[in-house]
Amino acid sequence: MTDFLPTGIQLTYLVAASLFILGLKKLGSPATARNGNVISAVGMLLAIVATLLDQQVLNYEMILVGLAIGAGIGAIAAYKVQMTEMPQMVGLLNGLGGAASALIAVAEFWRLIGNAQPIPLDVNISILLDVLIGGVTLTGSFIAFAKLQGLISGSPIKLPFQQPFNLFLLAAYLVGSVYLIITPDSLPIFFGVVGVSLVLGVMFVLPIGGGDMPVVISLLNSLSGIAAAAAGFVVMNNMLIIAGALVGASGLILTQIMCKAMNRSLFNVLFGAFGGNGSAPTGGGATGTTTNQTVRSIDPEEGAMMLGYARNVVIVPGYGMAVAQAQHTVRELADQLERMGVDVKYAIHPVAGRMPGHMNVLLAEANVPYTQLYDMDDINPQLEGADVALVIGANDVVNPAARSDTNSPIYGMPILEVDRAKQTIVIKRGMSTGFAGVDNELFYKEKTTMLFGSAKDMVSKLVSEIKQL
Repeated sequence: MTDFLPTGIQLTYLVAASLFILGLKKLGSPATARNGNVISAVGMLLAIVATLLDQQVLNYEMILVGLAIGAGIGAIAAYKVQMTEMPQMVGLLNGLGGAASALIAVAEFWRLIGNAQPIPLDVNISILLDVLIGGVTLTGSFIAFAKLQGLISGSPIKLPFQQPFNLFLLAAYLVGSVYLIITPDSLPIFFGVVGVSLVLGVMFVLPIGGGDMPVVISLLNSLSGIAAAAAGFVVMNNMLIIAGALVGASGLILTQIMCKAMNRSLFNVLFGAFGGNGSAPTGGGATGTTTNQTVRSIDPEEGAMMLGYARNVVIVPGYGMAVAQAQHTVRELADQLERMGVDVKYAIHPVAGRMPGHMNVLLAEANVPYTQLYDMDDINPQLEGADVALVIGANDVVNPAARSDTNSPIYGMPILEVDRAKQTIVIKRGMSTGFAGVDNELFYKEKTTMLFGSAKDMVSKLVSEIKQL
């Protein structure tokens, strides 16, 4: 039995890793994402059970206490969190993942020093990398959470001499690491290195604007995976290495997809301090006087007639829909239009919202059929034939300036080309700019009409008016 146990644990890890890969594959599509999540969760359960059966586990009582406390907190948080607050939740979970990995490194270093055991070079390097990546992920994720939650400004925050200070911190970490590799028994130096990594995380995310949080959250998710893989090398656990590598690699791929969707490099996102504060331009408002152009506004009755008598409608959700928590009302509108024989599709931009897949998550909560969701590449060729494009709280991702104005800061960014539809209705509270801080040419187009007000209120009024047609 004792001979079989290690082999059984490794075989279980192999099965768990296979389930992770299969689940990750299914997470790539909204139609199979829920099944992918369940499959991955089963894999994680197997990995946890196998690890608990490992003979190196010494104190099951403390582990069970920790599981009970963590499960309770997690269940309550998951139950209470609003879908619109899911980006903040993801940010916190990324941070806690980084913290767990860093704590493993700290505990292993402390154990080896306390037992007066020599620290092998490969283990020492793994510990130092784990501390750096885990610490940056922890505090960086917390700053991202604070920006998304509105606890601090979502605009880029640049401090005096910030870049030289960051270089000084990085140099301090490298010097401390070299010292610990040569003399690996200094707790004060080690905890100094830990502190530097935590400060680096804060300085890393502060200068990034709130509009770039989809990229930041994706990158921090990748870093949490890399930290977990490093922790796996610290404690020589194959499952941690595999799971961390999968998360790290998939997070990096997703980060690149997000950058491509914004037509910007990762370097520009991290160090460009891009984006305004989202306030309205000087002289702006419902009349559009900023650019000496007029804006044509309509009331819900006119909007309902345009939608109700259309043959096909494309709905474009944005962050304004998320803020207003209007996803259920939007689903009700789509259902009502379909009863009238209107073909309804949803156009999803990769960076619409505050995290990757934000719109997909919100619409899934409202039980919108997956078959109605279209990504940017699939829906753009169909927009020219659409009778009405209904934009709900989206801004930069539908701005034609990205396609035509070479002087625009968003020039070249792939957009949902709603201006090619026969008519476009934009539901928005006012004429404020998006995170890029530039005026939206779409609002002044001849075929565009504005429906000013809260997304939830306006969509509810549209539903009411359509029922009377």
